[in-house]
Amino acid sequence: MTEYLTIDGGTLAYELTGTAGPLVVLAHGMGDSRAAYRFLTPSLVEAGYRVAAVDLRGHGESSVGWPAHTRTALAGDLIALVRHLGGPAVLVGHSIAGGAVTIAAAQAPELVTAVVELAPFTRKQQVKLGDFRVGTYRRGAIHLMGTAILGSTRQWAKYLDAAYPGAKPADWDSRLQQITAMLAEPGRMKALQAMGKTPPTDAGAQLPNVTRPVLVVQGGADPDWVSPRAEGEAIVADLPTGLGRLVVIEGAGHYPHVEHPEQVLAAVLPFLADHTQAGHRA
Repeated sequence: MTEYLTIDGGTLAYELTGTAGPLVVLAHGMGDSRAAYRFLTPSLVEAGYRVAAVDLRGHGESSVGWPAHTRTALAGDLIALVRHLGGPAVLVGHSIAGGAVTIAAAQAPELVTAVVELAPFTRKQQVKLGDFRVGTYRRGAIHLMGTAILGSTRQWAKYLDAAYPGAKPADWDSRLQQITAMLAEPGRMKALQAMGKTPPTDAGAQLPNVTRPVLVVQGGADPDWVSPRAEGEAIVADLPTGLGRLVVIEGAGHYPHVEHPEQVLAAVLPFLADHTQAGHRA
């Protein structure tokens, strides 16, 4: 059941599953919705967690017309939601939301138990001319730029095809229709475009200020980087020493939690067990 939280600038939609246990807040990437976590949520609840999956501002059932779409703005939304739900919480963020959960952890450590970053855009990107010689990277980058410039759902669908390099999930056709229909609603493509044009420098600046444990999960075949492993290693290196850990899921693209949920859960559940008091029933 969708619930709503009205804050300064708009209204956030979220869905709370589970009645007890430590709070886990799931934040999706741009151009998506909380349905991105449809394969993770049941297992997290079964393991003893209370799970809140949120629609980012301008996405899903959240309102449109927000004044900003930076990672810092998204972090403020997540902090407000955790306060509303009675934190602290483990924050899980994918892609742009990976940067947002980093900022939230640095700005409000009293509300954050730990952080999971899935294929995160958390650092300033250093694109080299030679990067475009890598076919997978070139294809993804071209369609991302096409989406950002043209506001084209067709370009976004082509990007998603590249971002899922292996077999698509069984419900992919219906899920892609849902995403396309969402982006056709007034204001939602503009939110995606705004996020796509926002550099992750604000998140990168906060990496040294994080004091909570961080798990970074990268897809080994993610087309958004020439070397996803190197990007993950760089994020961990920018965190305080010993705070971060990297897991690379080989064959996964930019959506490891959708493509390979079992492998993501195999990494995430032990991490949560180490940093929360949930009684595992799974």
